[in-house]
Amino acid sequence: MTTDRPKSFSLSPEVHAYLVAHGTPPDAVQQALIEETREKLGGWSMMQIAPEQGAFMTLLARLIGARRAVEIGTFTGYSSLCIARGLPDDGRLLCCDTSEEWTAIARRTWEKAGVDHKIELRIGPGLETLRALPLEETLDLAFIDADKGGYQGYYDEILKRLRPGGLILVDNVLWAGRVADPDADDADTLAIRRFNDAVAGDERVDVVMLPVADGLTLLRKRD
Repeated sequence: MTTDRPKSFSLSPEVHAYLVAHGTPPDAVQQALIEETREKLGGWSMMQIAPEQGAFMTLLARLIGARRAVEIGTFTGYSSLCIARGLPDDGRLLCCDTSEEWTAIARRTWEKAGVDHKIELRIGPGLETLRALPLEETLDLAFIDADKGGYQGYYDEILKRLRPGGLILVDNVLWAGRVADPDADDADTLAIRRFNDAVAGDERVDVVMLPVADGLTLLRKRD
């Protein structure tokens, strides 16, 4: 699996580099995390979100004035770093993951970036962590980027706890284009299709799917 190919659809490496350079590009801490993830994890590094997606998520967090956020699927910490940077100094991000190994890289990066005081990491099944949270509409922002078969469950539990006007971001919703390939019938593709169909018809939210990286869906809880 190649690890230097741009994740965004229909972009040449040159256009992708131009796009990143003309937004807010990765700083030294982020670039070091990209390189460490690639060096230590090889092909698994494709699980890391694209730089332009990270910049977009930081901007979104700031735009909606997010103070309380949750992330399902932390990996080596790039997305959580971006979200945390969009929160105020007293903001809080709850990160859920099952890997001590991968999140050890995240912990070091958060500390290096000076955002570790905003982040709580819980190791264990994400659905159990979510269900243990109070049933109160206190979340402002959520990011789902974990096992595809679990997307619907994560979404349902988060939506109950999301304030009106809050946002849920969902990654990999285009799944390298396989969602539109009638011959693709593997479990992950089928799960993402079911999720995409379900949220597209969910009257509790406003929804837009964007061709950012591997597809990013934004869902705003209606007032």
